[in-house]
Amino acid sequence: MKNINTKHKVGIIGGMGPEATVLLMARIIELTDASDDADHVPLIVDSNTQVPSRIKAIIDGSGKSPATELANMAKNLESSGAKALAMPCNTAHYYSQAIEDAVSVPLLSMVDLTAKQISTQITPNSTVGVLASPAVAITGLYDKALSSYQLKTIYPHDQDLMLDAIQSIKKSSQIGEAHKIMQDAALELNYRGADLLLIACSELSLAIEYLDSSYSVIDSMDVLAQAVIDFATGNLHKNP
Repeated sequence: MKNINTKHKVGIIGGMGPEATVLLMARIIELTDASDDADHVPLIVDSNTQVPSRIKAIIDGSGKSPATELANMAKNLESSGAKALAMPCNTAHYYSQAIEDAVSVPLLSMVDLTAKQISTQITPNSTVGVLASPAVAITGLYDKALSSYQLKTIYPHDQDLMLDAIQSIKKSSQIGEAHKIMQDAALELNYRGADLLLIACSELSLAIEYLDSSYSVIDSMDVLAQAVIDFATGNLHKNP
């Protein structure tokens, strides 16, 4: 059984989208070795669905930056007792510096932790196929993080279709409309030489079951969930 430290509450910067926030909580519960309520990680959750759109800010270039709202959420979570922060939205990590500057507690970086985990599973100069929002490719979030481990990244050619898949899930959990896009994109990346597929969008994490089981896949949501547990048990810096 995990030795959960009740003083190590984790604050979740959520709402991007709300299902992704619930999914992170569910994954944390699933991955925790528990036999009673007290064995689970204490969480403080801000599922703020009013965070300015990352799509409008990054892809369209016409929207308000969500940095200020994210920083305010982080400060509120810290003042509520959070000793670390987790944000189940890969794209929003583009604004992680604003969050880190606003608080004194650590942000468990979904991007950095995932890149580190990938580096333990494949060798340098391997290729990672990234299934994500076009904003992830535009900002180069994973390009930068993975290049530090001498890993290359490729993305599906039709980024508009990836955005369609994500938005169909955000609209009303229409995962069925997204799964074929994911399957086709995964097939393309595999054909182009991807040694591993990375799910780098929390909406797409909801549809991961539709991917061919023969692919080598890592889901950034799982990495973040495990990091939350590791923080709460004091094992974060002991893991690779």
